[in-house]
Amino acid sequence: MTEEFSLSISDTSGIISPGLVLFREIMESNLDEMTRQAGDVNRLRPHCKTHKMPEVIKILLGRGITKHKCATFAEAEMLAECGVKDICLAYNLVGPNVDRAIQFRRAYPDVTFIVTADHAVPLQQLSEAAVAAGEDIEVLIDLDTGQHRTGIEYGGGAVELYQLMGDLPGIIPGGIHLYDGQNHQTDLQERTDAVHECWQQANALKSDVEALGLTVPRVVAGGTGSFPIYASLGDPVVEVSPGTNIFFDSNYGRMFPDLKYIPAMRILSRVISCPSNGRVTFDLGYKACASDPPAGSRVVIPEISDADAVLQNEEHLVVKTDGHAGFTPGDEILAIPAHVCPTSALHKSVYVIENGEVVDQWEITARDRKIRI
Repeated sequence: MTEEFSLSISDTSGIISPGLVLFREIMESNLDEMTRQAGDVNRLRPHCKTHKMPEVIKILLGRGITKHKCATFAEAEMLAECGVKDICLAYNLVGPNVDRAIQFRRAYPDVTFIVTADHAVPLQQLSEAAVAAGEDIEVLIDLDTGQHRTGIEYGGGAVELYQLMGDLPGIIPGGIHLYDGQNHQTDLQERTDAVHECWQQANALKSDVEALGLTVPRVVAGGTGSFPIYASLGDPVVEVSPGTNIFFDSNYGRMFPDLKYIPAMRILSRVISCPSNGRVTFDLGYKACASDPPAGSRVVIPEISDADAVLQNEEHLVVKTDGHAGFTPGDEILAIPAHVCPTSALHKSVYVIENGEVVDQWEITARDRKIRI
């Protein structure tokens, strides 16, 4: 699909490498596809962890996407400052973050602010802090459907915890948070079956707590590869939560071939050396791209079909290629990050490309853990 879009940049002289470049036409196409898969913008609650940029939030708001999800208070503050009125901080609060939640409620009283919890102790602490401040705060129960990263299992005390949410002063039961990050099945039917199993757990919990007289206003569900499946369920309480889809990356492109998204974010890198043994060295170390993928598979370089990343250090990427003789220091390539979310957090800003021209630089505002709150 990339042949539908030009990846040329007429003048790269102002781009300091390694530099993030965003092809806006591709991003807009991804947003079109994301909306199509959701079926209705009102069902969307996209995660801002990938981009962390006010300009992207404003584009989403302009498309009628008013509900948003985040993982840090910096992201939540960025969303609120952009005018988002419905924010879900999908990260269980402990320590100072309990008080920060109250500070956020006071700073943005007109924002529907929702957090998550999976344990009685921090939930009680949040209740005490809310009561002391004269505030109420909505909480989603974080349901573990198999990833075993956070959450409480259905049948493992989830009903009792939701009941506690209903009993504690200052706490409003806001529904269920279901992130199924374990569902990375490449085969679409296998992924669909797995998602349906997760949904059955959430739906059973919903039925159980409703039988107790409690409400489940929303189920925030899904990630990059699973959100279209949740969207297809048609249940009005489901809010689908795509993650990387706006920018996409090479890992998800390989993992989910059924998804019709294109990597919109690239890293412009320049050759800095042409050492011996068929090697070319780029200024693309792991301080410029996510290093959580295994060494040798952190970026894809479409211009070098036989690229073998044999060495990567903080500021260097050494590639072995039969075409090494065709490179000269200063030559440029566009690399696709394997994992774009932590890659964007490594950069202060992104160069925006439109119609082949550098038209703007957008600050990656929420790359820090704290802005003010």
